[in-house]
Amino acid sequence: MAEAPARRTVLRALTATGAATVVAFDPRTRGWAATGTPGTGRTAVPPLDGTLTTDPAALDAAADDYGHHVSHRPLAVLRPGSVDDVVAMVRFCHAHRLPVAPRGQGHGTFGQAQVAGGLVIETATLDRIGPLSADGTSVTVGAGAKWSDLTRATLAHGRTPPVLTDYLELSVGGTLAVGGLGGQSHRHGAQVDTVTALDVVTGAGERLHCSRTRRPDLFEATLAGLGQCSVIVGATLALVRAPDTVRSYLLPYDDLKTFLDDQRRLAEERRFAYLEGQVTTDASGAFRGCVLEAVAYGPPAGPAPDDTALLAGLRHRAGGATVSDLGYYDFLDRLAPAVAALKESGVWGYAHPWLNLLIPGDAVAAVAGTVLDDLTEADLGAGLVLLYPLAGERLTTPLLRGPAGPVPYLLALLRAVPADDTDAVRRLLAANRRAYDVVAAAGGTQYPVGSVPFTRADWRRHYGAAWPRLAAAKRRYDPRGLLVPGRGIF
Repeated sequence: MAEAPARRTVLRALTATGAATVVAFDPRTRGWAATGTPGTGRTAVPPLDGTLTTDPAALDAAADDYGHHVSHRPLAVLRPGSVDDVVAMVRFCHAHRLPVAPRGQGHGTFGQAQVAGGLVIETATLDRIGPLSADGTSVTVGAGAKWSDLTRATLAHGRTPPVLTDYLELSVGGTLAVGGLGGQSHRHGAQVDTVTALDVVTGAGERLHCSRTRRPDLFEATLAGLGQCSVIVGATLALVRAPDTVRSYLLPYDDLKTFLDDQRRLAEERRFAYLEGQVTTDASGAFRGCVLEAVAYGPPAGPAPDDTALLAGLRHRAGGATVSDLGYYDFLDRLAPAVAALKESGVWGYAHPWLNLLIPGDAVAAVAGTVLDDLTEADLGAGLVLLYPLAGERLTTPLLRGPAGPVPYLLALLRAVPADDTDAVRRLLAANRRAYDVVAAAGGTQYPVGSVPFTRADWRRHYGAAWPRLAAAKRRYDPRGLLVPGRGIF
């Protein structure tokens, strides 16, 4: 069924004969249909500014994601022309008990934004970027805006979001639903920690504005809330002064513990603006080679970088440092050439059963070492391993569950294996669960963007002391439990 434009009129679809008919939902069969006949028991969808489609290609696309190993097909896909469309269709789904899931750029790895037999809301059309506040310290954007577009817009005013993920082509709403970690998190926390207000649509179809002082229970249940209580449709984000240029340092290490100790020192001192690291194979094929990635911002965000001062006391391999100067946006968008190459080679379409874990700093050497000892090049495939420190005191969002301690670490095994190798995917999902169990036993958690098989009991343990507040917010704001069922939390 091809889409037809609609502007405050009941959505119409074209039949095979070209006749215009009303798209309707049949509560008896729980299916969408085209009907022009009154009295059939079918209910027409509400007036929309955008489009609702049951086109098979659209449904197939919504039943896939970056993980490429989970598939749940919805009944329909909404491409909203306004926030009013989201309100109208969530209310419609609430009335008919249809599950709903928002979808940004489809970068989930485990079917998180998929919904079997319900409605997928593609938020990409909600991409408005508003003007900066008078003092330049904040901006309000639509949930579908990509961080790349947002950053380019704010840089025109010399401002930048304080925290950015390594891949910029993600939606604002998508990362705020999970947390949003990056190399600046040891200074500023996660992206959710930089949000001052949200515009949301609850599971009952009520549009609400919330912040730390206005409906704080909804605000806290939405940020890093995995979409369980509301659909993010807009956000007000903090901004900071942006540098014109940065200096990047790649520092090689031959010993995991030395690498981790130097990372911890830099995180505690906040010597650099950006701090990450990768683990690679050494000559024996073991994952013990390490590269510390650190970036210093230049003027006007900071002083001109001083190599001697910035590298003082670090124990990387002598003579192995790579130092380069880049424009700020060139640094932020540094993955673009690699992504283009992955797409051209077909690796972008591989299965990505990722593993993302948060490990207590006092156990990271032993726990990360155990996980890495079990890792083979075949298990990683065409992926990579990230390992870098955060700052516990900066991670203030209640539902972003991290381990106790001042310097937790993120360990990410970004696996990539052929999508048709289903045996490998099953094996890696099992390996992910074993690794999670090792980390959980040491007081760690998962960062829930990966592919770790979880039960409802696992989710309750994951949220720990925050569970009662999340469950209460779920009952209040999504009373029929329709939002984002792919997580399997409730």
